[in-house]
Amino acid sequence: MADSTRVVADRVRQAAADGTPLALRGGGSKAFYGRPPRGEVLALDGHRGILVHEPRELVLTARAGTPLAEIETQLAQHGQMLAFEPPHLGPGATLGGTIACGLSGPRRPWAGAARDFVLGVRIIDGRGRVLRFGGEVMKNVAGFDVSRLMCGALGTLGVLLEVSLKILPAPEAELTLVQEHDAQAAIAECQRLAGRPLPLSGACHHQGRLWLRLSGPTAALEAARRRIGGERADGEFWGQLREQTLPFFSGQAPLWRLSLPPATPPLDLPGDQLIDWGGGLRWLRSNAPAQSIRDAVAAAGGHATLFRGGDRNDPFHPLPEGLARLHRRLKRAFDPAGILNPGRLYADL
Repeated sequence: MADSTRVVADRVRQAAADGTPLALRGGGSKAFYGRPPRGEVLALDGHRGILVHEPRELVLTARAGTPLAEIETQLAQHGQMLAFEPPHLGPGATLGGTIACGLSGPRRPWAGAARDFVLGVRIIDGRGRVLRFGGEVMKNVAGFDVSRLMCGALGTLGVLLEVSLKILPAPEAELTLVQEHDAQAAIAECQRLAGRPLPLSGACHHQGRLWLRLSGPTAALEAARRRIGGERADGEFWGQLREQTLPFFSGQAPLWRLSLPPATPPLDLPGDQLIDWGGGLRWLRSNAPAQSIRDAVAAAGGHATLFRGGDRNDPFHPLPEGLARLHRRLKRAFDPAGILNPGRLYADL
């Protein structure tokens, strides 16, 4: 284990005094995400180590530079897991980068998002102060929940040092079923299944096939299989979906991440689409203009993120002015000199 708190805090304090922007970098597995980083690189992957793992209390605390694979191996030895199923998207994935990006895998609609499992954090703010928020139990927050605020902030509010997470037991068994449906019928089937007491943990549609994952006791899975129907399939599909190694994710066309109400009909947009989260997440590979994609998604009540490729100057959906003002106020409160990952989330943050 290695504790780099003092070194990192000193570097941030000096950068604040000099007005030097810092580009925070963990394992670099998600360097493609967001606007291009700028500033001097502040390497954080050396600040690593699992500090607390209480299997009976379902809590784990680790330094931000700890490899995600190391944490998952530790949990698997005790029959436990990170229930939000975070994507690695590269061999260098770290806990800090996972929380900073706030990404969740196929299990998210049924288990919860990454932020739902964050119990507490220890950070360095833009002044170089070491601060702690939250703790290691679920009911420990009165007022504004700063620890979960760090989830998805892309390091613009603070340097993550430690993260405490709620963990869950891994399911006894899992079963994957495949049904033949077009996109509209698949969305309707997902809505029908969502209203039933079934152990669903994944629902994805692409190229005429609806993939369904069930997780839980073996007897419950068999009963659910008989109710749902479909052919048994290889469960490796879900890891390939999470890590974006399916053929859909290859190619040169920009990759868009569309968040929509789950029952939204298939959008009439050029390009190839993959439906995840039972309809709530749509992946789109398209060369269509960004504005046309965002207009179509906004009209359906959602928002669109340019996840990979294309013009990275404005990858995230524009914020309403009131929400943008709130973001700017938070940035000034945590990072008054504006040195932490400036412009990585939005140009003025």
